[in-house]
Amino acid sequence: MAAPNSHRTDDWWRDAVIYQVYPRSFADGDGDGTGDLAGVRARLPHLAELGVDAVWFTPWYVSPLVDGGYDVADYRTIDPAFGTLGEAEKLIAEARELGIRTIVDIVPNHVSDQHAWFRAALEAGPGSAERERFHFRPGRGEHGELPPNDWPSQFSGRTWTRVPDGEWYLHLFTPEQPDLNWAHPEVRREHEDVLRFWFERGVAGVRIDSAALLAKDPALADFVEGVDPHPYIDQDELHDIYRSWRRVADAYGGVFVGEVWLPDAERFARYLRPDELHTAFNFNFLSCPWEADRLRRTIDDTLAEHAPVGAPATWVLCNHDVTRTVTRYGREDTGFDFAKKAFGTPTDLALGTRRARAAALLTLALPGSVYLYQGEELGLPEADIPRERIQDPMYFRSGGVDPGRDGCRVPLPWDADAPYCGFGSETEPWLPQPEGWSAYAADRQSADPGSMLSLYREALRLRRSTEGFGDGPLDWLPAPDGVLAFRRAGGTVCVVNLSAAPVELPAHGAVLLASGPLDGAGRLPSDTAVWLGA
Repeated sequence: MAAPNSHRTDDWWRDAVIYQVYPRSFADGDGDGTGDLAGVRARLPHLAELGVDAVWFTPWYVSPLVDGGYDVADYRTIDPAFGTLGEAEKLIAEARELGIRTIVDIVPNHVSDQHAWFRAALEAGPGSAERERFHFRPGRGEHGELPPNDWPSQFSGRTWTRVPDGEWYLHLFTPEQPDLNWAHPEVRREHEDVLRFWFERGVAGVRIDSAALLAKDPALADFVEGVDPHPYIDQDELHDIYRSWRRVADAYGGVFVGEVWLPDAERFARYLRPDELHTAFNFNFLSCPWEADRLRRTIDDTLAEHAPVGAPATWVLCNHDVTRTVTRYGREDTGFDFAKKAFGTPTDLALGTRRARAAALLTLALPGSVYLYQGEELGLPEADIPRERIQDPMYFRSGGVDPGRDGCRVPLPWDADAPYCGFGSETEPWLPQPEGWSAYAADRQSADPGSMLSLYREALRLRRSTEGFGDGPLDWLPAPDGVLAFRRAGGTVCVVNLSAAPVELPAHGAVLLASGPLDGAGRLPSDTAVWLGA
């Protein structure tokens, strides 16, 4: 099979379409119910035919899987549930032969409590060099019975856990994920060595988890709402860390994408200066509701905050932490907020699917790079996981109030008529597939020119072959209320109708692609998008 993007240059990342693989749920090659690298290798033709430029793998390292692999016990070893380091190297090489680069996920804020460093710290005791790699502190109160400070958790619950010798250790996530002390030179050296390890195995880039959390206020001062600087988010010391990382990446021609959640556009852009990260995720767009004015403002703000540092924007509708697009857009509240997740939210899947198809064309027409979460190309909805099968710690740490993130992590349906929709063999997958999951199977959609999969394949083909898509300028066009319309440099126009009634299309030469049928008069129906040729 020919490499779909073999013409790309060294700045491929500026307008790449990058596919996110959550390995546990992508494809099961050995039939044990858990997705693995053998399954990914077998399904590489799907990704090549889809037309993506790169694949980002969420953590595939040795892990107790307390937090879906983001509790890493060894950054240099593949978890046996997924395969071996040799298989990972084969996967990287085989994907590259198809024109698909590989991005790995590094989790620098914390490690697993099963990591050798943390086990050594527990054994060494208070005042030891081993504990200096983490944030161990005596407690407050008369007998040290109170946590050292009151920092809020990124999940629900406490951020400090007491060990038998009386000291406490910091964990912004679960107790099984102790935070590293990034003021310690050994922590910095270790992570730079890990970067080299993976670049030397052929990866093209690194996604940095929780990229704005690493550095902590050395005084571990209490958190005060609204008072800057925040004691553990966006500390200035982070930029020196990423400048050092950038030197490592530049030596290999590698790139970074950071998970940076910051409301301040100016501070966000600092991470994208030419000697720091190449790109960062655009969470404002991901969480934006399906409203024309809000979307346009978010797009404008995104482009404006990237412009001063010359970095490309990134666009994403969904990931492994977020309610799937089809479901979110079928609800009364079409935005996303972790605090608002709840069981039993009414959803109109037909409406959500129509909007998700339109959003796909909107996203792929914007300047910069695009991230596509596995299963979005199949139009998968969020699954309702039976409570007794939920595994996500967000559910347990919220006392069962938050439904967690398992609903967007259900194993993919590949073959409609095979057991468990062809995810693996006849072994039930680690998360249950909902009834009717076969309707979304890739083989069934491949034969349907009107399917979500066919829409994505054609959109990615046009994006690669049409002048002016990808990175570059965007010019807004006059449009009625509730309608977004813009022109790209090659003359292609994207129109998205978010209003309640059909609208007239602007003058054009040809309809290149539409997310749904146009009405008989050639007008654009509600919740529909179209690409128009000059």
